[in-house]
Amino acid sequence: MPGLYLAALLVSVAGILTLDARFRLAFWAQPVPTAIAVALGTLFFVAWDAVGIASGVFVRGGSPLFIGVELFPHMPVEEPVFLAFLCHLALVAQAAWSRWRLRHRVERRVQRGGTA
Repeated sequence: MPGLYLAALLVSVAGILTLDARFRLAFWAQPVPTAIAVALGTLFFVAWDAVGIASGVFVRGGSPLFIGVELFPHMPVEEPVFLAFLCHLALVAQAAWSRWRLRHRVERRVQRGGTA
């Protein structure tokens, strides 16, 4: 079914954006730095893929789930979408982990009778 992979990526992007908005983790906390980090990360990984494609390490498999559009040979249009999703997901996960750790430290300090 052509387009299923792209649809799954877009649903995943929507889910992470929803979590990000709800908890103000990355984009909704700091939109400009997050956008820059996602853009630079995506460009870096697209360049990495291009080097891999040029050297023959990466090749596009024949999946019926792709829509069939390539940005350049062996680079399906879904790849940069996945890479942007991956970069944003990493930022959201890191922000969530940092917030959890901070909250956990404060709770432990309060339990020991210290101040928050």
